[in-house]
Amino acid sequence: MNFDFNFLYTLLGQLVIIIAVLIIILFIIYLTIGKLLIKKEIVIFPKFILFITDLLYSPFKSIAKLLKLDDNLIDSISIQTRNDINKKKFKKIPADKTLIFLPHCLRHKDCPATLQKEGVKCTCCGLCSIGVIKKKAEPMGYKTYIVPGSSFVKKIVMENKFKAVIGVACHEDLNQMMMLLSDFCPQGVLLKKTGCFETRVDVGEVLKIINSKD
Repeated sequence: MNFDFNFLYTLLGQLVIIIAVLIIILFIIYLTIGKLLIKKEIVIFPKFILFITDLLYSPFKSIAKLLKLDDNLIDSISIQTRNDINKKKFKKIPADKTLIFLPHCLRHKDCPATLQKEGVKCTCCGLCSIGVIKKKAEPMGYKTYIVPGSSFVKKIVMENKFKAVIGVACHEDLNQMMMLLSDFCPQGVLLKKTGCFETRVDVGEVLKIINSKD
């Protein structure tokens, strides 16, 4: 009995087309729900949003770029959804069980701090917003880390016992960190000015989260 390879190729081709169409439909639904979330702060089907983000993050980013849309929108939707869905539980976790990750790009160009095994050791010199956040957070019990990359985050996570995390970063880095640490009630704040040098964050937004503990 001869196997019909033409039938198999046709079937596989049809399957690929069906999957592609389903992904596009999900992308449209995702953006529609996500825009409501961002513009009107209406949270609809948050678990669905997070499931789809985790499952189809890379394809969605590619589709957005192909359609010349702002691919940061995918990250913004995911970040805001995670912030909302974790907010109540995050507030109940003590500050001393919460880690804060700040990006080293927030540093001033004349920053005197040095890089050590747990990241940049801030001296609270007053040249950038890192010291402001650190001075407020650490007396409350938070552990603050200024990290130059994801490898430092992974190392710190492995070496600490904690239950919650606050992160500050650009769209993609923050979303990926929150996805990686989704079991630790992540709360994220996006940078107001991005780039790799002297970036900026709304300190008030960070302090609002820091002060939100019950």
